[in-house]
This record gives sequence, structure tokens and C-alpha cells, in this order.
Amino acid sequence: MSSTLNPHSERSQAAASGLTLFAAVMMLVVGFVDLVRGIMAIVHDDVFVNTPDYVFKFSLAGWGWVHLFLGIAALMVGVGLFRVSLWARVLGVAVASLLLIANFLSIPYYPLWSIVVIALSAFVIWGLCVVRPEDSP
Repeated sequence: MSSTLNPHSERSQAAASGLTLFAAVMMLVVGFVDLVRGIMAIVHDDVFVNTPDYVFKFSLAGWGWVHLFLGIAALMVGVGLFRVSLWARVLGVAVASLLLIANFLSIPYYPLWSIVVIALSAFVIWGLCVVRPEDSP
């Protein structure tokens, strides 16, 4: 009987580890960026655009609290992703999806920042969903 390892499975595991690491780093970046955005909105920074006729209009502090809590959740999930936890992978997709939606709804307040976070959140979702469970380390 041969004891050689399948090189395809080794490459798959290496790719899965790399994508999980990528998703963890991106989740921490997105979490930090959204945390900062939340703090800026809560203290009523003058960076945000005033949008009087927006359908999803919240107070600026309301959006700030939403982004603050999502940023904290993303940071916690990012730490869990570094530990390669299954709960972190599942919650990572959920939190990144919520971040994507929240930033889409708050585009009128800070368009460039929102678009950047939307793109990073999409990369996190992709990085977490493309790995098959049998390839995970």
C-alpha cells in the first residue's frame, strides 16, 4: 500500500488556507473601517453629506450606531476566522452581507467609503464561500 499524499488535495488545502486567511484579514479591515465610520457618524463629523429626501433616512447618529455595531461584530468574526472556526465562517458570511447592505443603504451619506466597504465585503463573502469543507485544513 502506498503512503503518498494526493498532490491535488495538498494544493486544495493550501488554497483553502490562503482564502481563509485572506477573508480573515479583509474582515478585520472591513470591521475597523466600519467601526471608524460609526464613530465619525456618532460624533457628527462634517465629512458626511446631508441628504434631505432620502428614502432610508436615519439620523446620522442612528447610522453611526449601526456601523459601530457591525464593525465590532466584523472584528470579532475576523479573530474567529484566524482560528479557523466553523462558526466564524458562517457568521462571517452573515456579517459581511449585513455590512454590504448597510453600506449600500448609506451610500448617499458617504459614497466613496460605502463603495469601498461594499467591495471589501463582497471579497470576504467570496473568500468564505468558495472554500469547500473537505478542502479546509
